[in-house]
Amino acid sequence: MKLAETVTFGGSDLNRASELRGKEAGRPNPGDQAIVLWQGKILVDKSYVPCLKRVDVLHKAVEKGRWVFLGLEEFGKTFGFDISHWKPEKDQNPDSSIFYDLTEQIHPDFPNTAFRELRGQMGILTPRDAELSAMAKALFHWHDSHKFCSRCGIESEMTMSGWQRICPACKASHFPRTDPVVIMLITQGPKVLLGRSPQWPERMYSLLAGFIEPGETIEAAVRREVFEESGIKVGPVSYLSSQPWAFPNSLMFGCHGEALSTDIKLDPDELEDALWISKTELVEAFNNKNSVIKPARFGSIAQFLLKHWLADSLG
Repeated sequence: MKLAETVTFGGSDLNRASELRGKEAGRPNPGDQAIVLWQGKILVDKSYVPCLKRVDVLHKAVEKGRWVFLGLEEFGKTFGFDISHWKPEKDQNPDSSIFYDLTEQIHPDFPNTAFRELRGQMGILTPRDAELSAMAKALFHWHDSHKFCSRCGIESEMTMSGWQRICPACKASHFPRTDPVVIMLITQGPKVLLGRSPQWPERMYSLLAGFIEPGETIEAAVRREVFEESGIKVGPVSYLSSQPWAFPNSLMFGCHGEALSTDIKLDPDELEDALWISKTELVEAFNNKNSVIKPARFGSIAQFLLKHWLADSLG
């Protein structure tokens, strides 16, 4: 796919400088810059067009935070700092019960900024800001979910500038994990298969997706997941594009599959609904807020693939 790497989080030629990890040069020093996260949200500068806020690594608000080394930018080293220990005002508490939390948290030491969900910002960030945000968010989530050694159960420690954990007891090393996921543009002629999960926003439909199982190829995972969720049999499968997806730690493999059948037999444990939609109906959904369905969120690989399918620019 000609435009495969233009997908959100698709990369910005960031020099990750892995050779500095674990060395003194891979530690925060005066003059280095940091992006700031709080409970998975990113700190956004609201002064003009919303963008990722960068602060000095010696800023007083981040001095008690955890950090990870992200890479080298034109102006020097950039780090991610997590200050989830900070307590916002009670009226700014996040709403963890919903799919997309619209609340903002305002830190008094960062004027004209707010902590916002990455889902809502990913479509407007620059490629560099998007890559840094996804990397930092995924790394901190991995540290939070892998605090204890899987070999002996002792609490492990961050090392290698945030890119490794090591057990102080059995010396086992643990590295960040990425879960492989297939997301499928399943078509038959001028129609595409869409599905809906019950926890999604009202009327939102997207492409079918699922985790790749151990010992399974991408192509086999596409056919299995589509058949399990919708009862649709899939023939030829081709790769289109990929997207790092930091919600929380996945790599999405976007694929095209040609449907061999059209009768939907829904698995209610997987999907609330599934349907075939024509190109004409999909254009209406993208352009009309009052359409029967809402397409996948701006910035997602699902919307990226659907728009290129409509424009006949997949190949």
